[in-house]
Amino acid sequence: MQTDTRNASRKFSGKLHHPFLLLAAFLLFCSHDLYLKMDTYFFQPNEEATLSLYNGTFESSENIITRDRMLDASTVGQGKRVAIRPEQWQDQDSTITRFTFSTGEPGTYVAGVSTKARNIELAADKFNSYLEHDGVLDMLEYRTANGLLEEDAVESYQKHVKAIYQVGDKKTDDWSTALGYPIEFIPRDNPYEKYSGGNLAVQLLLDGNPLPDQLVYADYLPDSHGHTHGDHAHDHGEDGHSHEDGATHTHTSGQRLRTDAQGIVTVSLPEDGVYYLRTIHMENVTDSEELTHQSKWATLTFEVTHEHGAATHTHEDHEHEEGIPTWVYLLGSVAIIGALFLYFSNNEA
Repeated sequence: MQTDTRNASRKFSGKLHHPFLLLAAFLLFCSHDLYLKMDTYFFQPNEEATLSLYNGTFESSENIITRDRMLDASTVGQGKRVAIRPEQWQDQDSTITRFTFSTGEPGTYVAGVSTKARNIELAADKFNSYLEHDGVLDMLEYRTANGLLEEDAVESYQKHVKAIYQVGDKKTDDWSTALGYPIEFIPRDNPYEKYSGGNLAVQLLLDGNPLPDQLVYADYLPDSHGHTHGDHAHDHGEDGHSHEDGATHTHTSGQRLRTDAQGIVTVSLPEDGVYYLRTIHMENVTDSEELTHQSKWATLTFEVTHEHGAATHTHEDHEHEEGIPTWVYLLGSVAIIGALFLYFSNNEA
């Protein structure tokens, strides 16, 4: 059914002819995902750690997040949820907001930030470009199929982000805590009991319920010293999508996945590195004179490494660990050579 957006469009279409407003609107939406990042996601107990809010791409932040935009900022560990107070955040510069803290006791922790909704007005061509660039392909397909590509948009958007990190060796269940955000990712297993070369099932909830048939993008930054399991070609997880011609212009590298009936996607973990998931769930708004669309954004970050440790080490080049030490072989070889030398010397004499 075609959505009537003309009333809302007429209210601001004249404003968008101003070049500065057009540029500002486009830049505001260009790759402005929100992520909670850490230098590493593995810590020792009671170690200093920093959570950084990246507002832009996973590798580059373009703007800080002001405290009045945060509906919630908290960490969950040891069965307790602790709020991050506004004054505990510090702006590193004009682009990154940071929270420095002590990691505390061993366990698996989750941190989250939820932001207030904001509205943005976009001319039709800018809105279509943003949908393609940020991978909101279902809405772009809907607009195409229903002849809405010439319709301007007024969108309400909100962002909800999480990170899962590991302190010490002890694994706890806090990673599975639902933070009650309007949209959020929750792994089905502890990410820190998964290893490179495996995979991780992750569920996506919308207003607390599984969200089926939703596009999800997953990618990672490889560890320069990490282990690779097979060739990684950043293949798309969903075949036959009708927007393949625009793939080179989108901000959707990595695995392109779609949730099943239970809101679950399975993310491949081909090598050591920091993994991040992102999605934008967008709906048409039919009961508002101001809005035409509403979107809810979610991201999740965590780190994956190869299986290692005294009990689980699998490197073939270290299989001598439980056998005879190398120095014993060396001393034994020298002793045998010396004995043979003396034996043959005495025989010759």
